[in-house]
Amino acid sequence: MGSTAYDFADEVVVVTGGSSGIGRAIARRFGDAGATVINADVQAETKDPGEGTPTHETIEDSGGTAAFVETDVSDPDDLGTVVEGAREFGGVDVMVNNAGIYIGVPFREVTREQFDRLHAVNARGVYFGTQVAANDMIERGEPGSIVNTASISSNVAQPGQVHYDSTKGAVRMITRGAALELAEYDIRVNAVAPGVIATEIMEGWSQGAIDALENEELVKQPPLGRAGVPEDVAGPALFLASDDAEYITGALLDVDGGWQVF
Repeated sequence: MGSTAYDFADEVVVVTGGSSGIGRAIARRFGDAGATVINADVQAETKDPGEGTPTHETIEDSGGTAAFVETDVSDPDDLGTVVEGAREFGGVDVMVNNAGIYIGVPFREVTREQFDRLHAVNARGVYFGTQVAANDMIERGEPGSIVNTASISSNVAQPGQVHYDSTKGAVRMITRGAALELAEYDIRVNAVAPGVIATEIMEGWSQGAIDALENEELVKQPPLGRAGVPEDVAGPALFLASDDAEYITGALLDVDGGWQVF
């Protein structure tokens, strides 16, 4: 798998949900690129199979600078605390709103509590994560980049996922609307839209995604013929945050193995 070298030395990157899965891969790639990485998650321990070292310690073991801040992204005050704490390192240069949860329940069986919990984490967390990061950048008079984790569910409906799809549709529009309003401050807002990725967003899904594709249990197969892995999403996230993407804002970058092509 190819890897492009980016340089984020002297930049501070906050990654929400950076303890596991896509967030962990993104955080580690930023660490490899020289950034000071702050992992904002509800727990430091990773859920990734075969991984025992917390993300911030893994980055530090590789010679980087990182920290963990216990954060519930559904609470705007927690997000504000993380961004305020980042001032100790110079302030947020890149905000990656990645934290998300999934509950698989048919449309007619979703409870109000399940619906509210999904939207609190997946949509409210992205909205206020974007807001507090942008306010910090503006107050410091610094340009910056915000990268949100959306989904193929931002564009297409899937069986048993109406409640989840609605949160990722919200992420798409938060990204576009914020990009419009923040452009005057030289703050870019973009999103990656992963497809079928082998992570532990549900317990056992790391292997389950692979098995589902191999056994043709999913609605359709991606043209590239495999489930994605978190590292497949990390590179596109770094690209959107980098100077290579300085004329890109409000974009949704599909990382789905071609799943939406047909």
